[in-house]
This record gives sequence, structure tokens and C-alpha cells, in this order.
Amino acid sequence: MCVQRVLGTNQQQQSHFSMKLKEELLRRRTFAVISHPDAGKTTLTEKLLLFGGAIQTAGAVKSNKITKTATSDFMEIEKQRGISVATSVMGFEYKSIKINLLDTPGHKDFAEDTYRTLTAVDSVILVIDAANGVEAQTERLMEVCRMRDTPVIVFINKMDREGKDPFDLLDELETKLSIKVQPLSWPINMGNRFKGVYNILRRQLNLFSPNKTGISDDLRSFSDLQDPALDVELGERDAAQLREDLDLILGVYDPFSVERYLSGALAPVFFGSAVNNFGVQELLDSFIELAPTPRGRESTEGFVESQNESFSGFIFKIHANLDPRHRDRIAFLRIVSGTFNRHEFYTHVRQQKQMRFSNPTSFMAQDKEIIDQAFPGDVIGLYDSGNFKIGDTLTSGGSYYYKGIPSFSPEIFKELINLDPLKSKQLEKGIEQLTDEGVAQLFRLQPGNRKVIGTVGELQFEVIQYRLEHEYKAACRFQAMAFHKACWMTTDQPSRLQEFLRRKADNIGLDKDNNPVFLAPSGFLLNMARQDYPEIVFHTTSDFKSVVS
Repeated sequence: MCVQRVLGTNQQQQSHFSMKLKEELLRRRTFAVISHPDAGKTTLTEKLLLFGGAIQTAGAVKSNKITKTATSDFMEIEKQRGISVATSVMGFEYKSIKINLLDTPGHKDFAEDTYRTLTAVDSVILVIDAANGVEAQTERLMEVCRMRDTPVIVFINKMDREGKDPFDLLDELETKLSIKVQPLSWPINMGNRFKGVYNILRRQLNLFSPNKTGISDDLRSFSDLQDPALDVELGERDAAQLREDLDLILGVYDPFSVERYLSGALAPVFFGSAVNNFGVQELLDSFIELAPTPRGRESTEGFVESQNESFSGFIFKIHANLDPRHRDRIAFLRIVSGTFNRHEFYTHVRQQKQMRFSNPTSFMAQDKEIIDQAFPGDVIGLYDSGNFKIGDTLTSGGSYYYKGIPSFSPEIFKELINLDPLKSKQLEKGIEQLTDEGVAQLFRLQPGNRKVIGTVGELQFEVIQYRLEHEYKAACRFQAMAFHKACWMTTDQPSRLQEFLRRKADNIGLDKDNNPVFLAPSGFLLNMARQDYPEIVFHTTSDFKSVVS
């Protein structure tokens, strides 16, 4: 009888645990906001936080000058330049839904941070400037989304300014982004004549006054567009134009399919002006209804469902000095399955060791709060003393890795020159920690232990130099180096590799894991190396296990 009672209690506890996990899954949405620079991405993020009650007033980023610094741009260089240079993680609740929002850099020089962030979210909101339409960086970001079949919602921003015709914008989205689109809201005029947006799904008109920083509740419901009251609200000409536009939309587009959106085949489109709150609430209300709940991920042992009760997650971002006063280093973990509990032991798969965390945190940009529990979809911060690398997996016991955390091949190489020999230790520590974040790679050349930094964009060097000086008090400069490509090498003939390393010693560096890397001076010389040493495979990213220790 006692055994039966214990078994019954365990089953009840297990059932309660499963129900709790399911409930938490259903109320979570994890997404990124992405865009070309200056499309209004960070401003939209601010307004989403405003509607979610996470902040009381929103700052605006205008002409690269901050009147009140945007919440998501918390690094000092971001405040000065008026751009996002690192992904910010923000959690808040809206209508009982737990939203995990990741605001990403728009500038192409920081695209790698954005690409990695896209592995940690379940959907995205893509911001488009109504005047500029689809731009080059937007196309590159959408390529990543399509590779993963990530559900996309499009927000066409800055309708309070003169821009392209809305129908032309829809055509441009489909042509350049190779995805079907369907408007779920519609603007009434643009520029100085912009009056608001009509929510097609809810048949609701939202009227705004310009230059508001608070939340507008000026809503009008029109179940019948022929209602004469619509003419009173908008004027006869604008009401007639809205009716004509909506007749065309309903004639061209099939009824909206949530399934096609969730599969990444159809992108709903909303119009508005983030800076003036036009259309933001329609976007947010529709997002929490349409966007997917946390999804599982592909691992080396197959697909891991989010409903799996065994805990697992992966590190997609590392940030040093999130709080410069405490010199902390935070590893950002996306929870894929199960429940994370404070003080419990988990397996660091790469190092095969047990770890527990006494101060796991949730985020509102740089503000942190210690949490006791977290669930699939949540992004939490783990204090890190150097154990983690981007792509590491934590589990409650399994020995699998999560796939698809992208690395990158540097395109620009510069030597780090120390300008203050008395601060050599600070410079060494600083460059080690900053390159751990994944936006740049560090190679050491001998003799002299010269440090070469590889990035995909020039602006990254400016950010690194600024952070070394202001966060580590280490003065430095960068000197350009004539390298074409960094190549990691594998072979089943170690003697040939050793011969190559001897012959090319002046162009061989060691990466942070002490793997030899061929810093090819030109494309021609790289091709010659491939021809002369066909036994060696030259990799342009470090996604492999080197045969050389």
C-alpha cells in the first residue's frame, strides 16, 4: 500500500510538472527584430516595450543623436553613435504572454551577431523603411530566415513620411525577398496626410495624433465599411480610397493562412510609424496571436522537441562587461527543452563536466534580475568565468550538441598594436574577452606573439578599440595586414600538414584553441596551396575538429 501511495504521488508530481511546462510553453513568444540600418528597428523595439508596460516613456534615435537613449542600446558607443552594435535581450509580459524580444544590430559589419541571434528565436519582425523599401542588408537577413523557415512578420515603418506606394512595396517585398506577403493592416494616406491604419483582421480603425510618446486608445470599430460614420472619421475621399484599396486586397489575396505563416511561406504585413505609435498595437496584438510558441531544435542526436521534459539549451552569445562596474562576463543561453532551475547541476557537453548556477538572470537590456526557474523559449544570462564558447550546449544529462550555430570567415585583418606597455595585461585580457563574444577572431603570429584581429567589417575595429580603451583602460591602434582569407586545415596525412606549416611559417597563426590557421596573402596563393597540397582540406570557418592538437 505504501509503495502504491509513493508511486501515485510521483505520478501526480510528474503530471503536474508536465502541465506546468505545457502552460509555460503556450504563453511564450521569442522573436528578434531585424532590419537594414535606420529603418526604425530600435525605435519599434522601444514602442513594443512601451505597449508591454516595460518602460513608461520611449526615447528616439534621430539622425544618430540621442535625445533620450533607447533602452536596447545600452553600450556607451551605441549611445554616442546612435546605432546598435550588439544584440540586446529584453523580456516583458503583454496580456499574460511572456515575450522574449531580441533587438539586433542592423549594420552589416555586425551581421554575424544578428545571424547567431536568429538561431535563438522562433520568429522575427522585419522592419522596412516605407521610403527606401527593401535594401541590401534586408535581403541578406531574409536569406538566413528562409534557410531556417523562420516565420516572418513585416512592419512597414515611417508611414508618416512620404514613401513608396503601399501596393508597390508589397510587390517589392515578394520580388526581392522571395516570399509571399499578405497585408493584415492598411494605411490611410502617408506623409503629412497620414491618418492611421485599418486592421483588416479585426475590422478596426486606429486613429492617431502625431508626436505622441504614450499609448493611443483612439480606436474605432467598423464591421461594415459602408457605414457612413467612416466618412465622418476620415472624410469622404479618404474613406472611398480605403474602401477601394480593401476591395482590391480582398480580391487578390486568399483568406490569411496561419499555417503558411508558421511554415515560413507567407509573411503578414503591417503598416505604421513606430516613432508616432501608428500601427504598433495592431502589430503587437496580432503577433501574440500568430507567432509560434517555443520550438525545438535539431541536435546531433536528432530533433529535440520543446515539450521534452529533459532540460537542454545552447549558448548563442557572450558579452563581456555587460556591467562595466563589475567586469562581468555573461553567456546567453536559449532554453530549448525542459525546465532550468537555479542551483541544479547541468552537463556542459563540450567539457563533459557538471556545472550549477547560483545567479541566473533575466534581462531588460543591461538591467538584470535573478530568476529561480526558466522555460523553453526563455533567454537567460549565466555568469561565466571563461567556461563557455558560442555554440556550447547544456543538458540535464544528454551528450548531444545543437547544430547550426554559424561561425564566420574574416574578411579584414589588422594587427593589434599596444600603445601603452604598462597596460599589456589589461590589453591581453580585453582582447581575449572581446573576441570571445564572436564578432571578431584572434590569431597569434610567431615570432613575437603578434595579435591579428579578423572581422567582417571595418566598424568592428572601431568598436573593439573603443571598448578596450573605455572598459579595460588599454590604449591601442590597428595596423592593416595584407591577408586575403583565414583557413583552418584538416588532413589524414599529418606529415604533409607539418611540411606545409614549416614552409608557410610566416603566414601561420594560432587561433584561440591553438589550431593552426593559414592566413593566405591572396586568392591566387590560396589556390596554389590547394593545388600543391591536395591532401589538406582548407576550411574557411572553424566548424570542425582539427587533427592537430
